[in-house]
This record gives sequence, structure tokens and C-alpha cells, in this order.
Amino acid sequence: MRLKLLVSAVLMCSLLVVTPASATAGWAVDLAAPGAGSTNVATDGPVRLGSGDNRAASAGSTLRTGFAVYSHRLATPANAFTATVRSSVPAGAELAIDVRGRALSDGPGRTSGSGPGRAADGEPRPAAGQWTEWVEIQPNVPGVLPAEATDIEVRAMLTAPEGVESPTLTALSVLPATVPGGRAPTGTVTATGLAYPVFATREGLVGGTTANGHKITPRDHFVALPSRRGLSGRSGGEYSVRVCAANGRCAWAPIWDVGPWNTRDDYWAEPGVRQEWHDLPQGKPASQAAYQDGYNNGKDQFGRRVANPAGIDLADGTFWDGLKLKNNSWVTVTYQWTSTHPAGYVRTPGDTLNVRTGPNGQSPIVGIAGNYAQVRVECVAAGEQVTGTQGTTNAWYRLAAGMFVSAAYVAGGGTAPAC
Repeated sequence: MRLKLLVSAVLMCSLLVVTPASATAGWAVDLAAPGAGSTNVATDGPVRLGSGDNRAASAGSTLRTGFAVYSHRLATPANAFTATVRSSVPAGAELAIDVRGRALSDGPGRTSGSGPGRAADGEPRPAAGQWTEWVEIQPNVPGVLPAEATDIEVRAMLTAPEGVESPTLTALSVLPATVPGGRAPTGTVTATGLAYPVFATREGLVGGTTANGHKITPRDHFVALPSRRGLSGRSGGEYSVRVCAANGRCAWAPIWDVGPWNTRDDYWAEPGVRQEWHDLPQGKPASQAAYQDGYNNGKDQFGRRVANPAGIDLADGTFWDGLKLKNNSWVTVTYQWTSTHPAGYVRTPGDTLNVRTGPNGQSPIVGIAGNYAQVRVECVAAGEQVTGTQGTTNAWYRLAAGMFVSAAYVAGGGTAPAC
């Protein structure tokens, strides 16, 4: 829901058969008590932008960004959400309300033997316990999740260019409901998840602050994608990617910023679900289409002339150390939350985790996994015993063919089969 004017609106849908999840009037959000994942907002009164320097990488240095995140447990599972909002949004500013849920099951339509997160039609669904993508609640269209959930989070995103007054949110209530089937991206999907070739650029911006509030350090390890649907919270990795270069190296990194070029281009989604530019094929960033084909008159959503086809920004450490890149280049990006393999999360003392060709510390290094990154575990192999943040173990996780990490530094992932 993108609100540009002073509004007091009930967001309902006339196109779907919506069944209320309960007889209650909904969840009246306590705006004064935002939780984990919130950044650069003030809540001593109406919710508004704070004084922080949060900037989305794609929008240049003038667009201030803040998020207020609120958690709630529903009495009855739901997968669709409408909202009542009271706000004031000056011209040029934006207020958007997103929702996500922690999936209760592997998604509607799953059949026995179809594998975790896999429905009978082959569409990927979030595995039980995994967060869905953030979905926007829009006027006349509810936010519909791909799986039912009882644990939900609602996120208010506030942006304003430098010199423009912040939007303010004074009241928010959310009504849960259920609709048949839910929503999920489609396309050619393997167990490793959706993957597309995109052009990668180096973000840099050391000393700046990302959209999710992370302070960028030298040789940092994170990435930016041009949609907030896959934006992890600060020090979170629930949305991460695997990026592989033509030289054979791969890097795993959390998504901590929004960019490059656009902020509403979840190009990995199917056209009917994609936030914008529904006439583009799945997997093709709008910036790539603008640069190569003159799409949208060769401009991004802000009216800027697109100077390269980038669909992902890489922090310096991911770019230089993880992939050993010297110049911007084409890479293959796998969106880890769309995989059906068991999820694990890198937990190091603050540095990175080496990815090796075999299950021991003597095997050559072929990549790097950043701290907090989500990795998907294909199988578990016995190897060299290692002591790390998760204890002492001889288990090594295979993340891809010829790519292993010690389980001593990965939380979760242990349900994968033996290699």
C-alpha cells in the first residue's frame, strides 16, 4: 500500500472470496512498540522517520528510509490481510504497509513425497517455519501470502527525499482472512531454488547506512536487491542469495539494502505477482530491460537514465573477496528462500566462513559465506572435526557440487540427508 495523500481508508478486496479468520475486529497495532527489524523511526507520537542516515542504495543519497516492524500471533491461521490506516503523506514521500508470515506448513497443494516446500503443481512454497516474502497491502487488494501463518509481522516503510517532511502514521489495524490457494512465484524451479543471470555492480558506500540500518564497513559482506520484498532485518539473513561468478567462485550473503536503480522490482517473481513492470519476463530486471531494450524510455522508476543493466549490488567484501571480481560483471544469483533444501544460518565470531571443495580445512577455498547469511544444505558429509560457534563436530554441509562448509559455524541445516 503506497499512500501519497492524507488518508483514512479501509483496504478491502472485491475480487477474491475472503473469509475472515476470526470474528474479531482485527489487530489494532500498538504503534509505540515496534520490535526487531525496526530502524530509523521515531514513535513518541505518530510514527515518523528518525534522524538516522538510512539510504536505499538505488535511490541516491537523498531518499531517507525507515521501517517500523510489529509482531503478532493470530488465534486462527490466515493468509490474507487487509488494513485500516490513518496517515499523512506529503508529496514526494511514501508510506507502505507490508505483511509476512511464518509458514505453518509447506504450502497449499503439497502432496506426499513432493518434498519440503514443494506443491503438487511444482511451485515453490516457504517451508514450515520459514518466513514468506514481504507482501504489500494495497488499496482494494489484500496482501496475500503463499502459505497460512499464525505468527505474522507487519512493517510500515516510510521514505522521504531530503528536504521533504516525513510521512506520519497515526493508526493502523490489520484484519486477517483466508483465501483459497494463496500466492507463490512460478517458473522453472529446482531444489536449489530460483536462479537467474543478472549483471552485478559493486555498491561501495563505506561508512553509509543501508536501508535496513546496517553501517557499511570496509570489505563488507551483503547484497542489495531492487525490492524491499526480500529485505532482511539488520543482522538478519532470512532473505539471502548465492552469487556465482564465471570464474567458479560463489558467495553467500544476506540482503541488507534495496537497489540498484529501482526499489519496486522483485524481478524473480512471476509477472502477475511482480510489484511493477508485469510485462517483463520473470528473471529480467527492469534496469536490464531499460539499458538493453530502451524499456520505460531507458529510465528507472525515479526517471533517471539507466547507465548499466545491474540487477544486484554487491558489498565490497562479497565483490572482491567472495567472488574475486575486478570489474562489474554478469553473475548467477540463486534466491535462497525459494530453495526446498534445509536452511542453515552462518554464525561466525564476526568474520566470514570459507567454502571449500571438500569436507576439510585443507581443501581449496572456492567461495565465502558472510556472517548471518542463509545457506541451503544439499547433504551432510563426515570430515575433519572442527570447533566453532555451534560446538565441535565432524559434520560438513554441502551447499552445491564441490562446495562445503563446516557445520560448526552453521545454525540449522542438520535435517539434510547424508551425502
